[in-house]
Amino acid sequence: MVAAALCTGPRPAAAAPPEPQSATPGTPAVTVPDFWNPRSRGERVEAPQTGRAVRFLTDDEFPPLHFAGPDGNPTGFVVELARAVCEKLTIPCTVQARRFDTLLDALDGKQGDVVAAAIPLTAKLREKFLTTRPYFRWPARFAARADRGLPLPSAAALAGRSVGVIDNSAHAAYLKAFFPKAVPKDFTDLAAAEGALKRGEIDYLFADGLNLALYVGGQEADACCALTGGDYLENRYFGEGIGLITRQEDAALSRALDDALQRVWDDGKYTELYLRFFPVSPF
Repeated sequence: MVAAALCTGPRPAAAAPPEPQSATPGTPAVTVPDFWNPRSRGERVEAPQTGRAVRFLTDDEFPPLHFAGPDGNPTGFVVELARAVCEKLTIPCTVQARRFDTLLDALDGKQGDVVAAAIPLTAKLREKFLTTRPYFRWPARFAARADRGLPLPSAAALAGRSVGVIDNSAHAAYLKAFFPKAVPKDFTDLAAAEGALKRGEIDYLFADGLNLALYVGGQEADACCALTGGDYLENRYFGEGIGLITRQEDAALSRALDDALQRVWDDGKYTELYLRFFPVSPF
């Protein structure tokens, strides 16, 4: 990962990351995810010329990834990333919003060419469609009250401490497997767990990092809580993330999209968009 302006917490140690950058002196840094392997860069891949605009399909009810803007047009991190990809490929593109559960059927029915939405990458999805490499993933994160001075999460630090999880979730399974001495407190939904954390009824909350980032940075939390520790990205618990989806016969377009995503990262546009839509980073 690299860093830019406004932060939530350090990542687990691996390779040493670049120094955090901050737009304003004294402003903490925000961790921006880097999903691209610098050794995988090759020659530029041009988009196939079809004589018409490439039609992107998205949903407009999942902020900050994709939602309706003030003018009613689709926007959000995923949508603006798709537009940046089109600029890199110098191809005309359109973006149309549809109901989330109809997106893949619309793609299959050739009512669009690319799906840009939060549809998880899975082996089953790849049986029918092509996908780019992930441009976003779903990290799991811990949150805690900001005034408690609790230690960073570890197997030893969580021993005997209460941790809220959603009952029967991947996060509950991960907590049981890797933090066996923590004391899980099951909740039926995330809002109830967030309320318990705010009231101090649990020490930590372990859940989806995107939702937790939106909560701790929002008005409802009233600055009670913060993300703590690093992110957790194990595929078998939290999935592979999301990418751009095309039909199998559009392999040339898929390769061009993949290459353009890499170049959008390389020139800093990805970071610019990420900071616009994630004032509190889930990473």
